Amino acid sequence: MLRTTTCGALTLKNLGENVILCGWVQKSRDLGGMTFIDIRDRYGITQLVFNMDDNRELCEAARNLGREFVIKASGQVVERSNKNLKMPTGEVEIKITALEVLNAAKLPPFLIDDETDGGDDLRMKYRYLDLRRNPVRNNMIIRHKIAQAVRRYLDGLDFIEVETPVLIKSTPEGARDFVVPSRMNAGEFYALPQSPQTFKQLLMVSGFDRYFQIVKCFRDEDLRADRQPEFTQIDCEMSFIEQEDILNTFEGLIRTLFKEIKGIDLPEVPRMQYADAMRLYGSDKPDTRFEMQFVELNSLVKGKDFPVFDNAELIIGINAKGCANYTRKQVDELTDFIKRPQIGATGLIYMRHNEDGSLKSSVDKFYDEESLKGWSAAFNTQPGDLLLIMAGSTDKVRKQLSELRLEMGNRLGLRDKNTFSALWVLDFPLLEWDEETERYHAMHHPFTSPKPEDIALLDTKPGEVRANAYDMVINGTEVGGGSIRIHDRALQALMFKHLGFSAEEAQKQFGFLMDAFEFGAPPHGGIAFGFDRLCSIFAGLDSIRDVIAFPKNNSGRDVMIDSPSTIDSKQLDELKIKSTL
Repeated sequence: MLRTTTCGALTLKNLGENVILCGWVQKSRDLGGMTFIDIRDRYGITQLVFNMDDNRELCEAARNLGREFVIKASGQVVERSNKNLKMPTGEVEIKITALEVLNAAKLPPFLIDDETDGGDDLRMKYRYLDLRRNPVRNNMIIRHKIAQAVRRYLDGLDFIEVETPVLIKSTPEGARDFVVPSRMNAGEFYALPQSPQTFKQLLMVSGFDRYFQIVKCFRDEDLRADRQPEFTQIDCEMSFIEQEDILNTFEGLIRTLFKEIKGIDLPEVPRMQYADAMRLYGSDKPDTRFEMQFVELNSLVKGKDFPVFDNAELIIGINAKGCANYTRKQVDELTDFIKRPQIGATGLIYMRHNEDGSLKSSVDKFYDEESLKGWSAAFNTQPGDLLLIMAGSTDKVRKQLSELRLEMGNRLGLRDKNTFSALWVLDFPLLEWDEETERYHAMHHPFTSPKPEDIALLDTKPGEVRANAYDMVINGTEVGGGSIRIHDRALQALMFKHLGFSAEEAQKQFGFLMDAFEFGAPPHGGIAFGFDRLCSIFAGLDSIRDVIAFPKNNSGRDVMIDSPSTIDSKQLDELKIKSTL
């Protein structure tokens, strides 16, 4: 080894020892007769001291060191006269006897420090430099620790880690596939997996019983804070189980991660029906760190000649406690917020429960104080509270009010990143109607089992069929989802039929799976956790990009290596591909 110890290990216990350190120059300070260099590696920072009286040549060499030079320094551990108790090595320094420059460095394009002056684009272009910064490296360490804890937990429950193929077959369900041309099979393409779904089901048919994989998945979809074109899942499947077994097993995993990574004893995770989540929060992934549940007002406000309410399918609101003192400007800001194109609401109605007990609304022309008392009772308001009310079609107004609820949670400081609230959401609809294609699509995927008691509704009321499906939500983010699977060929064929597949199409796309079901498929089910999302929550970050070593930007580009890029015409010819751009 070039070094005898790391830059974060030395303390007063090491006084008098002769050591060799290797690392990067963090900063230097020239005080005339003495020069101080901070040397940094992954483990920490140690101060090196050079004295002109002891060794002029060494001191001159130290003065010529630039930021990020890679050096090897030898010397004796001595006690610092001006201690820095904020750092583990702050009570000692190294009196240098030998110095070697292992590699000089250009001036970095941004400051490599906890607080940097580099913007996102610049840091992504030089990501290898950004990864030298403690906050970014610590994110990678959290990711590593979570992966190891997952493996220990699942291994302790007899799960087997199995790798599944990366070059697979394109299927028509879900997001767009990334496709890969086959040189040896001209005109044909592989697809990169959106998930290992069919393979993990085949492993259950194979008798593996308990499978997991921390696996790369790929989806060609528009990007946002919690999406990347390539992402990582904790993918799991179990045989001979029921839904309760899945929930208990993987709730145990989440609680183990909170204990090991954050030192938090997460309480038992409550459960909520999908229908209740939509009714109370307008979202299938509600942030339950705070209340502010929806209250329906239809029976109280209709029939008062106020067209906005009379013509609405649903009138709902939230109680923003303590916000009655909001100014007109603040209320207008909230109105502008919900009118943004991303939300698409047309307006906001409010009622103040003033400190003196009086009630005042923005629609006093239509509703007298006696009517407003009914509103107050429905929301259980107290003096100082502010009601925010919206009206419209059921699905749209719920989504719009959900966005407003989250915005109020932010404004009131109710979404603390150091507070954690987990929730199971159960019994999702099996199918959802797509206006564009005018047919039903699987809400999760086509292999999800319907509730046995709802199977008869597939022919008559397909939209009312519930799935044996479940999601794990933490702080308003869906971190995992799964289902009990179909394991019977006849039921799987029926499912494909209701999804608009002909028998021939189903056989072409998924015949291998349905054929496998005829060779003794066990009842099985599973779940997949968004590994990147879990890591970002544990690291207190808003974007999964910050827990990925080499992420893509919002355009799906890796600006560091300039990818995607064009390829040579010779390669295109070999692949029998012609570009029309």
